[in-house]
Amino acid sequence: MEFKAKYITDDIKLSCYEDKFFKSDIMFDHHMLVWFISGETKIVQADATYLFKEGDIFLIPRNQLATIINYPKDGRPHKSVVMHLSTERLWEFYAKLDVKPRTTQLRILRYNNHPLLKSCLSSLLPYFEMEELPGEIASLKITEAISILRSIDQGIDHVLANFEEPGKIDLVAYMEKNFMFNLPLEKFGYLTGRSLTTFKRDFGKAFYTTPQRWLTRKRLELAHYYFVEKKKRPVDVCYEVGFENLSHFSFAFKKHFGYSPSSLVE
Repeated sequence: MEFKAKYITDDIKLSCYEDKFFKSDIMFDHHMLVWFISGETKIVQADATYLFKEGDIFLIPRNQLATIINYPKDGRPHKSVVMHLSTERLWEFYAKLDVKPRTTQLRILRYNNHPLLKSCLSSLLPYFEMEELPGEIASLKITEAISILRSIDQGIDHVLANFEEPGKIDLVAYMEKNFMFNLPLEKFGYLTGRSLTTFKRDFGKAFYTTPQRWLTRKRLELAHYYFVEKKKRPVDVCYEVGFENLSHFSFAFKKHFGYSPSSLVE
């Protein structure tokens, strides 16, 4: 995979994927504001699938599990400007404001090709050609982006000004909803409000098996459902249910069910 990234600061980058596609299961530690220059991205979450194309602008809230698949398109690479809205930066921004956020259902927020956000993010492009950008200028651009979001989205404060960390939640319900995301067990522990040791202990009590065995079985069962009921292709199903490559997925599927994925889609 040919991947290139240029950074203005740790919080602002220009990313470029030139290979066939790039797939990753991710939980972002910070809110991510993204502007697409070219290419296409599919983002799969437990209860929704999003498709973003050239010109789209969107915000991915922090601590959200997602499978992200980036594709070049029309002979052009997958290229985007990405801005991290870090907790530290948002603390600083909201410290002087009287905002009382309420708990809200977090989801990816679309802003299409909003002219104010596009102007803000596209103005960063010349900076990627510079050897070094003064920190205060980068800080101003992030403050500008936050201010624009607040002016065009009346509910954004409930997302950006909410600094709560995940608390201990129902492990069974959470894993049944999010098993298809191929993340380290430490991340699942964090998102359910547990240390790794406590996560493994509680998991064993709830499911009577190890997390690895349970996750593999659930992913393969979901794949089987996609083949039979949704008529999806193996190459799509493989990545959407949490496997990293098609050959490993096909091997595991045949070992579990006794027949190959291709036998269900012929």
